[in-house]
Amino acid sequence: MKNQTQITEFILVGFKGEPQSQIALLILFLMMYVITLVGNIGMITVTSTDSKLHSPIYFFLKNLSFIDIFYSSVITLKAMLSFATGNKTISYNGCATQMFFFSLLGTTEAFLLAGMAYDRFIAICNPLLYHVMMSKKTCAHLVAVSYFFGFLNCSTQTGLTFSLSYCEPGEINQCFCDVPAVMKASCSDTFLNEIVLPVLCGSIVIITSTIVLISYGYIVATVLRIASQEGRSKVFSTCTSHIIAVSLFFGTAFFMYGQPGAISSPNQGKVVYVFYTIVIPMLNSLIYSLRNKEVKDALRRQLKRMTFIH
Repeated sequence: MKNQTQITEFILVGFKGEPQSQIALLILFLMMYVITLVGNIGMITVTSTDSKLHSPIYFFLKNLSFIDIFYSSVITLKAMLSFATGNKTISYNGCATQMFFFSLLGTTEAFLLAGMAYDRFIAICNPLLYHVMMSKKTCAHLVAVSYFFGFLNCSTQTGLTFSLSYCEPGEINQCFCDVPAVMKASCSDTFLNEIVLPVLCGSIVIITSTIVLISYGYIVATVLRIASQEGRSKVFSTCTSHIIAVSLFFGTAFFMYGQPGAISSPNQGKVVYVFYTIVIPMLNSLIYSLRNKEVKDALRRQLKRMTFIH
C-alpha cells in the first residue's frame, strides 16, 4: 500500500547508471547546452544588429531562438545538477514550475513554427503584398497568439496534473517533470487527465502541422509553376531550413504526444524526450545559420566589423 501522506518532493528517476555514466551524461548535456546558448544568442545578436535581417522571417527566427534558450534551460540545468550531485529530487513547486514552462515554451514554439510557415507562404505566393500582409503589427500579433495558446495549454495541463494527489515514494520515470510521467506517479484517479492530455496535445499538433502542410502545399504548387529549374531551386531554398526544423519538431512531438500509448508508456521514449527538449533547440540555430545564406553573410559582416574595430 502506498503511503497516503501528500508528498512535498518528487524523485526524478531519469537515466540510471554508474557514477561514470552520470559524469559522461553531464559532459554531453553541458556540451549541448553551451552550443545551444552560443548558437541562439548569436542568432539573436546577428538578427538584431544587422539591418539586412530586419525582415519578418528573422523577427520570427529571433523569437524562436529566444524560446529555444529558455526551453533548453528549463530541462538541462536541473538534469546537469542531478548528474553532478547525484541528487534526483525536485520539490513539488519546482516540478510544477518546470512543467508549466516546458509546456508554455513547447506549445509556443509549435505555433511560432506554424506562423513562420505562413510567412513563407505569403513571401512566395504573394510577394507583391508581402510587406503589407506581414507588417510589424501582424508579426507581433502572430507571436502574441503563439504565447497565448502556449499559456492556455500549460495552465490547463499543469493545473489538472497538480490537482491530483501524489503519495510516497513519488518517483517520476523521467529526467524532468513532463505531464505523462508525473501523472503515472499519482495515487488518485487520472481518468479525466488521460482524456484531456491527448485531446489538447493532439489538437495542438494537428492544428499547427495542418497550417504548415497547407502553407507548403501552396508553396510547392507555386514553385512548380516557375519555368526554370534555377528559379525553382532559388525560391525553394528559402524554405529548406524551416522544413528541416519543422520536420524535427513535429516528428518528435507526434511520437511523444500524438499517438496512442503516449501516456501509458513514458519509458519508451526517454531518448526521444531528450532529443525533443535538448537536441532540437541546439540544432535549430545551427540549421538556420549553416543553411541560410543571408545569415552566413551577416555573420561574415559582423566578423569583419569586429576585426576592423580591433
